[in-house]
Amino acid sequence: MKRNDIWRNRDFKVMLLKEIDEPFDSDLFIYEIKYDGVRAVMFVSPSEFVIKSRNGKDITNVFPELKSIQKLVKGKVIFDGEIISLENGLPSFSKVSKRTHLKNKSVIDVESKSNPVVFMAFDILYMDKDITELTLVERKKILNKFKDTDVFVKSVVFKSGKKLFREIKKLKMEGIVAKKINSSYHINERTDDFIKIKNFKSGSFFIGGYSYNKNGISLALGEYIDDKFCFVGKVSLNSKYELYDKVLKLKESKNYFCNYKENINYVKPSLKCEVSYIERTLNNNLRQPVYKGSKIWV
Repeated sequence: MKRNDIWRNRDFKVMLLKEIDEPFDSDLFIYEIKYDGVRAVMFVSPSEFVIKSRNGKDITNVFPELKSIQKLVKGKVIFDGEIISLENGLPSFSKVSKRTHLKNKSVIDVESKSNPVVFMAFDILYMDKDITELTLVERKKILNKFKDTDVFVKSVVFKSGKKLFREIKKLKMEGIVAKKINSSYHINERTDDFIKIKNFKSGSFFIGGYSYNKNGISLALGEYIDDKFCFVGKVSLNSKYELYDKVLKLKESKNYFCNYKENINYVKPSLKCEVSYIERTLNNNLRQPVYKGSKIWV
């Protein structure tokens, strides 16, 4: 695909981010808050308004309140950003995710008024022509010409990644993004010009069962709440970890979960493992769990 076709040919993938564990400071980078929402590309002109998710799905009709952004532009513009829902002043992924699954127009209209979303714009790819080969700083200058509204807000830039990450941890937000100031926009690529540093939480959870997957096994995790063993999610584990063999040696047992009945190999919850995760969902499940280590028998 030719780069100058991105307004007409909209099947391209957004620029993705490399991930590292620790924040850093560098004069070569700027830093932004990583908002926990739905990544989206917005195609806007006086006569056209289309929103696509990072996977290319058309989600225009799901967020009708964002159509007012059309009033901000005079030509053809492509924005890159995040659709977020706020709860107690902070982004709620569960809340915005719920919106993406709505199909009934009447329900969508009600939600758009009672729980409106915000488009957090952090980049611009097109301004009557393809501008992806401009540097990030140059693209930001163009983006800053657009006024903030109730549903369109430009992402704030910070100079210190370490300081911003400390503040993010206090607020229990998702993380930060470091962006190289002289970088162009890499369509259909993941590069280290844009780097994400996530604010993972951690906890210890009992293993109540497992199932096989193509990379090893998936552990069904649980915790005790009011003396009931409650399912909280699954985490993948491969054979390079000592815990892998320990789990497979456990005797199969009855299902101890009070809220989970899938066809897996159930075991007595006698072993714990350490898991990092981004947040708890509305039904108390772990979001983006990653195995971190095992503990002794309990």
